[in-house]
Amino acid sequence: MTADADARERAVLRKAADENFPVAPFFLPGLWRRDLMAVYGYARLVDDIGDGDLPPGGTDAGLLGRAVPPPEGAVGRLALLDALEADLRRVFRSEPQHPLLRALQPTVRRCGLTPEPFLHLIEANRQDQRVSRYGTYDDLLAYCEMSANPVGRLVLAVTGTTTPERVRRSDAVCTALQIVEHLQDIAEDHRRGRIYLPAEDMKRFGVDEKDLAAPRSSPALCTLVGYEAERAGSLLDEGTPLVAGVRGRLRLLLAGFVGGGRAVLTSMASAGHDVLPGPPRPTRLDLVREMAATLRRRG
Repeated sequence: MTADADARERAVLRKAADENFPVAPFFLPGLWRRDLMAVYGYARLVDDIGDGDLPPGGTDAGLLGRAVPPPEGAVGRLALLDALEADLRRVFRSEPQHPLLRALQPTVRRCGLTPEPFLHLIEANRQDQRVSRYGTYDDLLAYCEMSANPVGRLVLAVTGTTTPERVRRSDAVCTALQIVEHLQDIAEDHRRGRIYLPAEDMKRFGVDEKDLAAPRSSPALCTLVGYEAERAGSLLDEGTPLVAGVRGRLRLLLAGFVGGGRAVLTSMASAGHDVLPGPPRPTRLDLVREMAATLRRRG
């Protein structure tokens, strides 16, 4: 691995500290932590490619088997996603080129993971290059099925705890976390040309696209964000029994996922659901409190 590639890998993995939930906390067994960070590194790389957040002059194009950097914009991002898919398939049958995929390969083999959830994450980012608006809430849920739910399914697979009921609950939690992130990032997403607020809801609450570019949220936008936040909270309620259904350190990890989402929703409410000045973010103490409250819940 070159020094540039090694630095790129570290930069991707450092982003785990900025997530709304603990990715691979210290209290987990070492092997789980390694496997979860390998999965996170892959998911983060896919999102960075889809968002165009690769560093200028970075080596990712070469590491993914491209002799020259791809063109700029959506066309280039789609080309990189295609190259990433080709390298992902090498994880399952030969030797991948990208360092983050090489780190993923032992996890795939040890845990018996299948390509499908990894491919769904790529497909979600392909959709981001082609679709920038969502007409209905159901359209957004279908996007989250690809962009968020595979991560929870991978966590269950890595920890050997997959059951149909747990998958259903996990999907609810992951979709909620994705919606929460979209609400936090309304301004940033709008600058990228994307809107993840359902158009039917924007019309219902009298919110125009130009309102998303303002320095502060209008009363109508605050009301809309509060409405979508309530929907996310209901999904977290639906998924919370997942926590009570497991034991030990896995229960703490899953409580961190649910508690992280609830802590952000509380921060949004405290800000009056005005998310445009900057994403409302809870403190670590807020997260711990919400984790504890989640652990106390029986279902």
